[in-house]
Amino acid sequence: MIITSADRMAASYADAIKVLCTVTPKGWYAERGTARAAVTHAGVAALNVAYDTTVEPDLGSLDRLAAEVGRQAEHWSIMVRGEADDEVRDLAGRHGLLNRGALPLLACTARDVVFRAGPMGHEVIRQVRAVEAGLYTDTLTRSFEAPEGTFGSLMDGGVLDADQVTGYLAEESGRPVGTGLGMRTSDVLGVFNIAVVPAARGRGVGRAITEAVLRDGIAAGVEAAYLQSSAVGRPLYEAMGFRLVENWTIFTP
Repeated sequence: MIITSADRMAASYADAIKVLCTVTPKGWYAERGTARAAVTHAGVAALNVAYDTTVEPDLGSLDRLAAEVGRQAEHWSIMVRGEADDEVRDLAGRHGLLNRGALPLLACTARDVVFRAGPMGHEVIRQVRAVEAGLYTDTLTRSFEAPEGTFGSLMDGGVLDADQVTGYLAEESGRPVGTGLGMRTSDVLGVFNIAVVPAARGRGVGRAITEAVLRDGIAAGVEAAYLQSSAVGRPLYEAMGFRLVENWTIFTP
């Protein structure tokens, strides 16, 4: 039986973040006990994070790593699995992280993915390499409606050429309209950066990108996939076979 347990998905997520910090140009990564710290220097709090890989976090180690992440990054966060208890909330508060949010972790086995039976729309989904990192980052920025420069050098260097990383662009009439990213760690696939520019939304582009990421991952031998979903995107992913395995808590400034 293929297992999509919360522990397995959390471990794969931790491995993916470590890989990202290894290949992104300004990446920094550290471990202390069961706590982890990842800094990419992107202007996104979730991409500069102190977190714990267990449901009973090592608060002392998490506190020390949080201090280091906060020193390095202006936009940063603390993340824990499950609902944060009073001790975790107090820890986050001491670091000035007073906003608390939920991050649903969804997962699906390869055999349970629901692909569309009909043809795709007019979009073309293609893989991209590091030579197109600038175009990828520009499309990612526009798709998330983020200020220019938000993602910094996150996708530069050899990120899009790394063996465990596959980047995707969706194009309509030759113009990029969406992004995706697959990260393979062991036999599990992480699905990231699913985003579509405002003018192309509502036409199934996001699903087409997600399907491309999943098809390639399954062809490469992954047994399961996971992603963290917004409230808006969750119905789509559940229609594709994903199910909630755990809610995580994130604290931001």
